[in-house]
Formats: sequence, structure tokens, C-alpha cells
Amino acid sequence: MELPGLVAVWIFVCFYAFVDGYPNGKVREACTSMIPCHGSSPQLSPEHTITVSRTEFKPGDNIAVRLSGPDFEGFFIQARDAEHLDGPAVGSFMLSDRRLSQLLTCGHTKNSAVSHTSKVKKKDIKVYWIAPGDAPKHVQFLATVVKKYRTFWVKIPGPVVSQPDVLSPTTPLPATLEVMSTSHPVSYISKPFNASGCGSMKFCIRNPSNCDPGSASCFFLSFQKEENSVFIEMSGPSEGYLAFALSLDQWMGGDDAYLCINEDHHVRVSTALLKGRSRPVLDSESALEDVSWRLVDGVLQCSFRRSIRLPVYKGRFNLDASYYIFLADGEASEGGLIYKHRRQPLITNGLCNVTGPPQDIGGSRSPRLIKAHGALMFVAWITTVSIGVIVARFFKPVWSHSFLFGKEMWFQVHRMLMLTTVTLTSISFVLPFLYRGGWSQKAGFHPYLGCIVMALTIFQPLMAGFRPSRHAPRRQLFNWFHWSTGTTARILAVVTMFLGMDLPALDLPDPWDTYTMIGFVAWHVSIDVLLEIHSYCLIRKVEVIEDDRVQILQSLTSAEAEGHLFKQIVLTIYICGNIIFLIAFLIAINYI
Repeated sequence: MELPGLVAVWIFVCFYAFVDGYPNGKVREACTSMIPCHGSSPQLSPEHTITVSRTEFKPGDNIAVRLSGPDFEGFFIQARDAEHLDGPAVGSFMLSDRRLSQLLTCGHTKNSAVSHTSKVKKKDIKVYWIAPGDAPKHVQFLATVVKKYRTFWVKIPGPVVSQPDVLSPTTPLPATLEVMSTSHPVSYISKPFNASGCGSMKFCIRNPSNCDPGSASCFFLSFQKEENSVFIEMSGPSEGYLAFALSLDQWMGGDDAYLCINEDHHVRVSTALLKGRSRPVLDSESALEDVSWRLVDGVLQCSFRRSIRLPVYKGRFNLDASYYIFLADGEASEGGLIYKHRRQPLITNGLCNVTGPPQDIGGSRSPRLIKAHGALMFVAWITTVSIGVIVARFFKPVWSHSFLFGKEMWFQVHRMLMLTTVTLTSISFVLPFLYRGGWSQKAGFHPYLGCIVMALTIFQPLMAGFRPSRHAPRRQLFNWFHWSTGTTARILAVVTMFLGMDLPALDLPDPWDTYTMIGFVAWHVSIDVLLEIHSYCLIRKVEVIEDDRVQILQSLTSAEAEGHLFKQIVLTIYICGNIIFLIAFLIAINYI
């Protein structure tokens, strides 16, 4: 009677296994068969290949093994006895990139297989096989590759590696040795680049300006026009890759890119077409000639020559037109897989024609609109709002008898500073949307908190417009809401600025940007505490008349008047300090 129920459970389990697969790469269940449980039959003609660094080994040797081909989601690599391919896994592996691959234990041998870590698409995987002490005479590498859920290949045969002085197996499989794919010979640069001729014979881009390309902190790109070609040099501090791109605008996408990639201490120079913000797909055919490279002390340098016009190669721009030029650097895995650049690329300030009159220019890693956004927010929330709060908090008793345009002076100064804050914040709030063309998905909590600050900034003056009269019953409630809204906005604004300083688009010098912000907060708090202590000391001088107690020695108003000079001095010092912090910030973002 329970048989149907058991059958139903069995069907559910099998169905679940078929649909679920192994997106996290934990495929130990497939150690023997190497077949993924995807509910379909494997493909017959493999699209992917396995290559090795050498074909002979001795126990304890390391052999680099690379799996490459069109985009794939999952993989499973093992080494087995070439004469008994149904036997257990042989030897163990080491990883070169833990983000894409992980070690598995098949049978009794630890780390005897390698698989994927996620469904992220990949083109190239590199691992190292360690030959065991009891290795068989011949070892063959096998791989299962999953292109899509129902499209996969099982036990793709790889090369056979053998111990020395051992005859090849009965049915040998040719070993494929990995070589650098290039259409032209590659040479080594014997000495660093130099900037001689920049602005007179060649078009140069340097960051920092006028830096020496031989130094460990200089990013350098030069173009020297010849008859029908351009000789290009690129240099910078990077142990991963350097790249530049020609673009019709200041956005990534549809650009002609050139990359120098460190692959196991050899540099591969390649072209690519950038599609949106996705990883560039390197071209299989090279349009470059006279390729050379140098990698010394963390500085990567490469040079090559290309024709001004390349009508045969799709995606290559003509060099006799004007473009924005991007210069970027980032990390690369040992297999040559590149990752997103660590910081905002250097972008020229305008369109450049590299075959036109020679120039020696720089660029910016922070767009002008983003710089303006940061500068306006800093002025608003570091300068105007802080001074306005101090005036309202500590100068109300002193300036209550001085009038400006028919109103008490403290109120007019406070209102003017706060309206300035609202104006600056509103203008600054719009600038990132104009630059990005919409909402930024990669700025973390910064834009969300910024929207909250903007809402509170607008709400505060609207609420002030409905302020009750001084002696109205609801005046105390209004005062509390006015203070709490303003204080919340200030705290969130400071937190938002802290978060914004770490965004690559602003390109602030880390960690000095954080230290500057911490210094301002400490500066403001210390001035606030100093004025609070001063006010408390003045109030202590007042004695209240109650029945037969001591007569008034000094009224509160006269006591505040005595402290007027002290408060003016403190306010002047505070304003000067804020201006210093503001100038430091504007210098940091290269705005002045």
C-alpha cells in the first residue's frame, strides 16, 4: 500500500536532482562518472580543449593544466590513469584563482578534482596538477564542461603526460602544449620608456602630469605617427593589466580597446571591443605589429604598432579621427582572465586626435559633474549649515536686539545660510543623475541616504514656513520638530559624505579623505562643546530672586553681552577652520 508513496518520493528526488544541478560546483556525486545530473544527454563534439605546460613528469612535479573555449558555466577536471580511464582520480590539484575554481576530494585522494564555484560565465580556467609518488606511467586529463543547463560535454579527453623513459600508451592521445597566440613575433623591451619628444614629436598622456614613465607611480600613454601607422607605448604600475580605449563619448561601451595582460610573468598584448560594462572579449586575430613588453618591479610596459586605418578588422577605429581616451589598470588571474579596474579610469578632458599636432596632456579620474557634486555638498554641509546652526544656537541672545532688514540679525543670518544650504544641496543632488543618466546601481547606500537627506532638506524650510508665533502653545512642539529634523539631516549628510568619499568616481586620496572628514567632525564638536561650556559659565553668574534670596548680581542678558566678544572670536576661528577644510577637499579632488 505504501509503494505508490515511495515511488512518488523517488520521482520527486530524481526530478529535484535533475532540475537543481550543481550551481555551486559541489559535484562529488559525479566523481566516478563525471556526468552532471541535468536530465539530458551529453553533446558529442567538444568545443573546449585542455592544454598542459609539459608532457613529462616525475613524482612531485607540478604541471599547469588549462581548460579553455567558448563561454561555459560549469566544469569538472580530473587526472586518471591513461590505461585505466574508469579508475579513480590520480594526484591532486592546486588553484590559481579561487574565485572561479574550487578543490574537491574524490575517493580517498584529497584535492583530486577541480570544479566551478558559481554559474558565472568563464572562458579560461587554469589549475596545477601535482604528480603523486605512486603515479602511473601515463596520466590523462579529463574534463566535463557545462555550457548551459542542458548543453554539456562529458569526459573531454585531454593530453597524456608520461614519466620519462616510458613508452607511450597503446592508443596515444597527442598532448597539446599551450603557446602564446599571436600573429606576429613578440620581443622584450630592454629599458624603460621615456617622455622625450612628448608634445613635439608624439602625443602623450601622463598621470600625474609630467611624470616620468620609468617611475613606479606614472601612468603613461604615447602615440607617435609614422607614414601609415602609429607606434604606441603604454606604461604603468600594474601586475595585472593595463588597457586604453578609444571612445566617442565618456562612457564605456562600443569602444576600441587595447590591453597588455600579465600572464604568468609574460605579457599578452591584444585588442578587444568593449560592449557596455561587461568584461572585454579579446580578439583572436591581432591587428598589431612589432609587439614588445617589459615587466619589472611592478611596472608593466608594452609597445606595438598599428595601421592608421584597418578596414579589414571589425571594431578597430581609424586613428585619424578624434576620440576620448580611457586609460585603466586592474588585476588579472594567472590564466590571463582580467577583472574590473580597481578605480575610475583616467579619461581625457576632451576629444583627442592622436595623429594630429603632438600634445602632452593629462586627464581626470573623476568627472567634472561628480567633482562639482562633491564640492557643492561639502560647501553646503561643512560650511553654511554648520555656521547657521551655531548662529541660531549661541548668538540668539546676543543678536536679538540687532536688526537686519526688519528682522533680528541672528534670524536673518541663520535663514540666509540655511536657504543657501537648500539651494546648493538641490543643485548638487541633480548632478549625478545628469552624469549617470539615471540611478546608479553600484554606489552602495550613498544614493539612498542622499535621497533621504534631500527630502529632509526640502521638508525643513517648508516646516519653517508654518512656524507658530513665539508665544503660541504649539511653539515648543515646532521647536522640537525643527531641531530634530535638522539634526537628523546633518548626521545623515555626514554619514553620506563618508560613504561617498570611497566611491571610485570621486577618486579621493585614500585614506586622507577619511582623515579630513574625521578632522572636520572633531573640529565642529570641539567648537560646539567650547561654546556650550562658555554659555553654561555665563548662566551660572545669574542668581534668581526668590523671596529673601540673594539679589541679582548680573542679568542673563548682560552676562551674554559680556561673552559677545569671546563668541565672535570663536565664530571667526570656526569659519576660518571650515574654509581650510573646504580648500583641502577641493585640492584633493583637483578642483582648484
